[in-house]
Amino acid sequence: MFKRLSLVFALCLPAFGPAHAFETQATGAWVYDITTGTVLMDKNADQPLPPASMSKLMTINMLFEALRDGRVTMDTTFAVSSRAKAMGGSTMFLNELDRPTVNDLIHGMIVNSGNDACVVVAEGLAGTEEAFARQMTERARALGMESSTFANASGWPDPAQRMSMEDLGILAARLITEFPEYYPIFAQTEFNYANRSEANRFNRNPLLKLNIGADGLKTGHTQEAGYGLVGSAVQGDRRVVFAITGLPSEKARAEESERIVNWAFRQFSLKTIVKGGTRVAEADVWLGDADRVGLVPATDVTRLLPALAQDQMTAEVVYKGPINAPITKGQQIAELLVHIPDLPDARIPLVAEADVPKGGFGKKLVTAAQVLMARFFPAETPAS
Repeated sequence: MFKRLSLVFALCLPAFGPAHAFETQATGAWVYDITTGTVLMDKNADQPLPPASMSKLMTINMLFEALRDGRVTMDTTFAVSSRAKAMGGSTMFLNELDRPTVNDLIHGMIVNSGNDACVVVAEGLAGTEEAFARQMTERARALGMESSTFANASGWPDPAQRMSMEDLGILAARLITEFPEYYPIFAQTEFNYANRSEANRFNRNPLLKLNIGADGLKTGHTQEAGYGLVGSAVQGDRRVVFAITGLPSEKARAEESERIVNWAFRQFSLKTIVKGGTRVAEADVWLGDADRVGLVPATDVTRLLPALAQDQMTAEVVYKGPINAPITKGQQIAELLVHIPDLPDARIPLVAEADVPKGGFGKKLVTAAQVLMARFFPAETPAS
């Protein structure tokens, strides 16, 4: 049977109060602390929305995967089709005589937000942009991005081009953690392919120049989507990613993005709530040479906690017991569930503090007698 042991940490750590709340004018938003795996804010985050150029992150991911798999190198060159050349909006100003390298195209997509670069990549990897869009959708599903469908590689307005803010955040976290060798390109502030684009050479990410630890990722804007941004910043030991959309202006996008970064770092802090090896509870043991075994976390338990609240967090230990002997020291036999209001519960594995061998014949005899006594002579319930 499952057993639950309620605990209240003596550690005076804060839980949520009204002071943490963040009100955003974005129509959709998702804020995530990569360091601890904590979702800090969710506003319509699972709703499929027009992603505009933020969906270029998926095209970039597909190209990064091709690099990792050895299908292309940074020096591989792609042809430029008439379709790619004809793309409007933000471009690298490619023409059909060009043979840009993968390195050029990555910079063109990230820094210039080049729609032409995206079409070149799509056609270079999949033959046609339509085939590439199908591959993008299939790959998104494999990565757990259930609210994403793609009709093109660039984010050009299309009713079938949709992503949720959560999916964009998941994708951003993947680009950061899976491709550290390429991710620094997102922090580059300008790129001018063949000196053709003086006006479009600057990175549109407004956070890069603010000295708040921002180093990526991608802006987006269409009339349907409004102004959006997928961003990331590092301060101290923490990294935060976020995705927002539906802002009314470029200025509002910049201001809201900066507010979110400041809020995420100033309203939450990392705390060690239990040291590794500290006994937090005991579990019942069945037919062991000891009746109980201590439960400890294998390593320090560090969690992100709101900084401006007053109530104590609570926790409980859950295990299916009694635990059959033998038990090996370090064997996972329970979970510590830490409850922090308005944040997802943290589930921490608990392991056995010590070995518990099987009991001998005498232990089995005593246990059998106890079972028989409990069955035939149940404890009397006091009269009410």
